[in-house]
Amino acid sequence: MLTVGSADTISVPESERFGYWHDLVARESVPMRIHSAHAANFRARADVISLGEIVLSSWQYPSLDMQRTSTFIRRGDPEMYEFALPLSGYGGVEQERRTNRFAPGHFAVVDTSRPHQSSHQGRSQHEDLLTTLTILVPHDFIPLHPNKVAQLLGTTISAAEGMGVLLNHFVRQVLTHPEQYQESDVPLLGTVARDLISAMLAQRLDLTEALPTEVRGHSLRVRVKAFIDEHLGDPDLSPGTVAAAHHVSLRSLHRAFEAEDQTVAEIIRTRRLDRCARDLRDPLQRGRPILSISARWGFPSQAHFSRLFTAAFGMSPRAFRSDPSAPRRHR
Repeated sequence: MLTVGSADTISVPESERFGYWHDLVARESVPMRIHSAHAANFRARADVISLGEIVLSSWQYPSLDMQRTSTFIRRGDPEMYEFALPLSGYGGVEQERRTNRFAPGHFAVVDTSRPHQSSHQGRSQHEDLLTTLTILVPHDFIPLHPNKVAQLLGTTISAAEGMGVLLNHFVRQVLTHPEQYQESDVPLLGTVARDLISAMLAQRLDLTEALPTEVRGHSLRVRVKAFIDEHLGDPDLSPGTVAAAHHVSLRSLHRAFEAEDQTVAEIIRTRRLDRCARDLRDPLQRGRPILSISARWGFPSQAHFSRLFTAAFGMSPRAFRSDPSAPRRHR
């Protein structure tokens, strides 16, 4: 599984209304000045996953105000863009004379090489600890001109639409379930993170066409796979409908997946069969007819579904359901 660096912060002495949030895990944090009403008993936690040069973190802390000043920057700067996604509370973020709300559902965009400040408060006295997910990515990893990216500093980007949704899901998945990945997956995960961030920024700046071909291709594949997962129950889902939904030709769609192990049609079929296998194994769905399960995942014809399932799993859906030793995924 991926290595997760975890650490608790030191307590901030009561005599210091301002203090440093020291490096929690090696280089993975950016030193900032902190003011908190909870200074007498300031406790916080960070869980950090490094994907090569890109760093994902999950932070928990009480209400606070943070400031990264020119003094801190002169002392050391990782020269990274930071994307912060709060999961609770409310506040604000300011950089380059731009001020925006810091609230769940939006990525705040800042540059560690420039002064910035933010505040994050609980919505009630019962909200003791706030949670924020962050991504640190080196400046030179983003294939857009720095002057273009600078237009977004101090702003927020929706994590509920467009490329922001995919980046949101990716970060949450990796930070929540690191056990599902191996250290050998780090290069690929780092590439996915870079391309999703680049695509999100480009989409916001209306510069998608300016991205390198490989980044646009990778971004398209990620979006297509997410679209397929979302529409598996639609019996009309096909390479043609996928291409139309993403405003590309069928030929361009096939070309984007040439280097993949599966074609778009194979991805659709495989994921549908795996969902059916999961439901057939679910004790809570033991009394549900097989036809109902297959129809739920886009197989309206029971005969067609039975043939495909038998070819993939080596036994009929009925036999699979009653055999605890059957494979959970297709062969």
